[in-house]
Amino acid sequence: MQLIVSKFLFLLLNQIASLSWKNAFRLSDFLCWSIFSVGRYRREVIRKNLKNSFPEKTDAELSCIAKDFQLHFTDLIVETIKFRTASPECVRERLRGDISIMDKFYNDKTNIIYLMGHRGNWELANLFSSLCFTHECIVVYRPLQNEASDQWFLDLRTRFGAKLVPMDNIFKELQKPREKPYVVVLANDQSPNPKTAFWTQFLHQDTGVFRGVETIARRYNLTVLYADFAKVANKRGYYQVAISTITECPKEVQNNAILEKQLRILEKDINLQPHNWLWSHRRWKHKRPECLKPEQTLA
Repeated sequence: MQLIVSKFLFLLLNQIASLSWKNAFRLSDFLCWSIFSVGRYRREVIRKNLKNSFPEKTDAELSCIAKDFQLHFTDLIVETIKFRTASPECVRERLRGDISIMDKFYNDKTNIIYLMGHRGNWELANLFSSLCFTHECIVVYRPLQNEASDQWFLDLRTRFGAKLVPMDNIFKELQKPREKPYVVVLANDQSPNPKTAFWTQFLHQDTGVFRGVETIARRYNLTVLYADFAKVANKRGYYQVAISTITECPKEVQNNAILEKQLRILEKDINLQPHNWLWSHRRWKHKRPECLKPEQTLA
């Protein structure tokens, strides 16, 4: 039965992928209505996240952000399906920005770790990285439990030569000899284990952050960059990338300073374009422990 359902699902996805962009966004309009107005998908989670993150905003302002986010969310769904078969030219057209800094690092044979938040379309960002960077592109991911769905996303993310590595295997992967510099790409703004997380203030709330990024950067002495993906106003499906350097000397900065700086950039970008973040995620489901270990603080 599961096999039949999977075959039907992937047949449907292939049909959506063949739609024109105009019709794909018409489908997104319908999905937005059916998922959020009819199905009321995580509406309370979204409302609570927004209210706690923007205490200075009125209910009307928060409702406007929520409405814009809901359409952004369903746009992400149809865009991701489209990118499963999109041409290299389409990927380059829909994500633009100055990435010349990557040429400098490549010429200097510098290995990099790229941090992202869940802004813009991160699947497009992965494709763009493997298509446009000269570095070997290593994308860190968490495998899905459903084997067929996991394979679908693996096929999507490796279309232009990226190497996907489960988070649990990344340290072993980076020990392998390589012929050219590499860049590790990952988003790290999910909700981590509170007992091992770095804790700080983010969007007016106690927030735990995965520490693996900082551990990787320090162990392999990786230059740490941050990439933000803003939506292009009034142009659905188009994004602009902006690259910031967090540090070129990860072993010399104080403990958790890399994560703290990333969050401050992410927070600023969210305030500039508040609907462009994953508000439906239960980001603050864990509470800050009463007693933190030294490695969980900025010290």
